[in-house]
Amino acid sequence: MIRNYGDFCAALLDAGFSVFGGNHEGVFGLIPFDWNEEPADSPIRWHTGDIDTDPWAWRMRVLEERRDIAYAKVFFRKGGYITREWYPYFLAARREGFSFEDAYFEGSVSQVAKRIYEVVSKHGRLPVDEIKRLAGFSREEKSKFDRALTELQMKLYLTICGEQQRLSQMGVPHGMPATVFCTTEQFWGEEMFCRAEEISAADAIQAITERVLALNPGAEEGRVRRFILG
Repeated sequence: MIRNYGDFCAALLDAGFSVFGGNHEGVFGLIPFDWNEEPADSPIRWHTGDIDTDPWAWRMRVLEERRDIAYAKVFFRKGGYITREWYPYFLAARREGFSFEDAYFEGSVSQVAKRIYEVVSKHGRLPVDEIKRLAGFSREEKSKFDRALTELQMKLYLTICGEQQRLSQMGVPHGMPATVFCTTEQFWGEEMFCRAEEISAADAIQAITERVLALNPGAEEGRVRRFILG
């Protein structure tokens, strides 16, 4: 049983990846209970703010303290974790060696996603509010922006790299922290992409499929494929 943050990190590094939260989409997740239905003997409690026992807090804690785990909307357009060991396989399966520019000219990413990606690529780590401002998104474009930002995470072009407290014009903290994004190249470094280039898409899909089935022998083929390819 996962009883704290340390247990979670150890289990995640062993598994290689995990859907975030209580709904594991029939594939695999490390927290085996629903958000509001924790076993009575478990110290895990959601949304308490306790960095050792609140899985919601672990999303940002792994990004602040570690360099071997990524978290973003990577599975079923929802949050999920992928470790350094397994990230090259997902890169090989989803990007197949394509740069963002290649994918855009091929037509596999949208014009809205291009606006977001170019701003983050140019400026580096950016909170979501700054991305919207620099890319010129209006309030009326919120749904388009949100869809495109998820698209970029699912295709592994952008990833979450932390959060930043919002400040008023007077410099006073207010509201919830803003999620900060960067390119996956900035997050992992060149070595990760060199490793991914050595793996064919077919081999990556096979390796991830075998790992999923080792973790969950009952996973359905169609859902496993969606899990892998996004």
